Amino acid sequence: MTIARTICCGFLVVIAVGTLLLMLPFATDDGSWNSPLVALFTATSAVCVTGLIVVDTGSDFSFWGQLIILLLIQVGGLGYMTTTTFLILLLGRRFDLRQKLAIQESFDRPFLHGNSRTLIRSIIATTLVFEILGILLMLNVFSKKYGTMKGLWYAIFHSISAWNNAGFSLFSDSLTGLDDSLTINFIIPLLIIFGGIGYQVIMELYMAIVHFVTRKRERLVFSLNFKVVISTTAILLLSGTIIFFLVEYPNPDTLGNLDLRGKILTAWFQSVTTRTAGFNSIDIGSMTFAGLLLTIGLMFIGASPSGTGGGIKTTTLRILTNCTRSVLRGNDEVVMFEREISVPLILKAVAVVFGSTNMVVLITFLIYLNEGIFHPSFFESGGTSLQVLFEVISAFATVGLSAGITDKLSAISQLLLILTMYTGRVGILVFMAAIAGETRPRVVQYPEETLLVG
Repeated sequence: MTIARTICCGFLVVIAVGTLLLMLPFATDDGSWNSPLVALFTATSAVCVTGLIVVDTGSDFSFWGQLIILLLIQVGGLGYMTTTTFLILLLGRRFDLRQKLAIQESFDRPFLHGNSRTLIRSIIATTLVFEILGILLMLNVFSKKYGTMKGLWYAIFHSISAWNNAGFSLFSDSLTGLDDSLTINFIIPLLIIFGGIGYQVIMELYMAIVHFVTRKRERLVFSLNFKVVISTTAILLLSGTIIFFLVEYPNPDTLGNLDLRGKILTAWFQSVTTRTAGFNSIDIGSMTFAGLLLTIGLMFIGASPSGTGGGIKTTTLRILTNCTRSVLRGNDEVVMFEREISVPLILKAVAVVFGSTNMVVLITFLIYLNEGIFHPSFFESGGTSLQVLFEVISAFATVGLSAGITDKLSAISQLLLILTMYTGRVGILVFMAAIAGETRPRVVQYPEETLLVG
């Protein structure tokens, strides 16, 4: 069992347990046994913090079924290794070097030189603080509309779902009915953003606040990861809001019938939630072609490393963007914020994009063939190849936005989406490493030679 296989098998175990629980009669609203495929799809979507659904979460599952989904979301958002390590700490046991290596692999950071126990505790504490704040801030909105107890449950569910970038909602239309609420349009996006930027960035933000409050004279130096994540996230959020506003402004099915304030709030909300959160305050299927393409691009980019979101990550995009700029300027090195990026890191970014692209293309092709050959009624009833691509990228980037075709796909296509969600959550490189097995160091150094490129 390699580290990659340990992580992959851990997620599979959690998905299997969730599937069995969601199949039981107490998990369904009518008290009947649930369909194995529906239970498997829902459990995978919850653990992989995706949000794609084949049945309505609020009406088809009982309170206990919704609670199971929420627990699966929490475990999936924290990650298998973080959750198991926290349980080990609660039991008072010590974890060995192999578990520390697995934690390092999960966060893609060399934490071995620090205190791993402190790291796990800080991650759990950060998660609880943000989720509780979200509950308290949204409680008033839900309580006024649905009563105290039901409003509390709605606040709890949507706060945890938003922080973990899961996109699950107890409303059949997601958050479309609350598109005029300033509180919801402010709190949900903030939870999504902080959940997606990663724990390391949040810790550095906390240190910066403490440094400012205590008025320390020492200069606070932010890491390269912090600078890249914050700047890239800000650019994507701002540009996404502006472009959404422009392309959907005349569309009467999305922004067209809203006032100026509503248009800005909705465009902002969609810009935030598109990058792996999965909530929607407009009908995604009614968006313009340009709006769908923009959504696909933002979904594929996703959130940031060590966060609760998916996608190729903001840092990967920034590395490849700066690689292109270096080539155009005739430079032999890639520099960001006066720091040179190492060649192994560049190769890893290329591998992530190449592997992700191939995975998306392959699954899209297989679903297109399956629906076109064996279930032609899908395309005859109005399904399009763009909708299939949209659904696959949403699954791979663990977003959860849907063009409205998830429940219309055949069982084989839904199984392919399950595989896509799982691969996107564990990470394409971890997934391929689990299949490939142990890597062996190269003992032979070969001579260099050039070839034509481009």
